[in-house]
Amino acid sequence: MPSDRPLDELTAELTRMLGDADPDIRDGLAYPALSAWIAQGVYDDLLTGLGDGMAAGLVVGLGEAGSDTVFRRSFSALVLRECIARDNDRPLVPGGKVLEWGDRVATWMLRERDLRGFVPGKGWAHAVAHGADALGTLAASPHVATPELTVILDVIADRVLAEVTTAYGQGEADRLARATVAVLRRDLVPLNVVERWVARIGSSTAMPAADAGNAEAFLRALYLQLALGPNPPEVRADLLLTLVDVLRRRNPDLRRR
Repeated sequence: MPSDRPLDELTAELTRMLGDADPDIRDGLAYPALSAWIAQGVYDDLLTGLGDGMAAGLVVGLGEAGSDTVFRRSFSALVLRECIARDNDRPLVPGGKVLEWGDRVATWMLRERDLRGFVPGKGWAHAVAHGADALGTLAASPHVATPELTVILDVIADRVLAEVTTAYGQGEADRLARATVAVLRRDLVPLNVVERWVARIGSSTAMPAADAGNAEAFLRALYLQLALGPNPPEVRADLLLTLVDVLRRRNPDLRRR
């Protein structure tokens, strides 16, 4: 960390750079610097304020689609994720504050309209993927219990089933599935609740093609991560059977003859 400038000045500049349309500035400098300093404990005494600043960044230009404001929102979510991860490692932030951050992330995820992945000439926007990463880290928080984990699942389902004009195609389904597995690994959400949640997503075949395609991609990604991923949750075996049944119903060509 530079020693010739105060931390608050550096933080303000890096926060502004999170919204820069130049990926070398945003993705190559601002985010890595903030992420590294958080992990190294530079912000341990200031983590609440930093997280609040990132939460404020989630509403900058919210509702716009196709504008550069998406970068500030999306990368604020990534830095907020780092703040939550730091608190997961050592208690630095009041539980109520972490839950407040989680509520801000969830609200932003459901209201975000700019769903671009890679933007030519400007790099990754990837709001859905970054939001999923934040939710997955939130799911590991000791401040989050069964009610909050259930809400995270509902937010993921709402995002998967949201009306869109184009299908996810740049890893969004995988990142949402990874966040789901993070919830399931807590082994706190009952199987019957998870099964109803999967059935809700699986019933999306009558939706427009892009929406139904997102649901299909998500269900397949979730199946793959449960089948092959490490540290399986307690519901793994039963949930895999549920997913197989749902995927077969959605794909008649996969049914046994």
